[in-house]
Amino acid sequence: MYPIRLESVMAKIHNDIKKLLAEKPMSLVEIAEALEKPEKKVYNALKKLFSDGAIDSNPKTRTYALAQK
Repeated sequence: MYPIRLESVMAKIHNDIKKLLAEKPMSLVEIAEALEKPEKKVYNALKKLFSDGAIDSNPKTRTYALAQK
């Protein structure tokens, strides 16, 4: 069996997060629970998506949403 590349694992998490956020804004905890992933891994993915401009964050509600394009 071939080792799974880290990039493909992260790409899947990024896509899964974007699918969730397409439905409604969600908090870090809600996303982590929905994906059954550790909060730290989800947080790192959210940081990358935010820096890429794919998502926005709302500091008042502490939620994330897809970026308005």
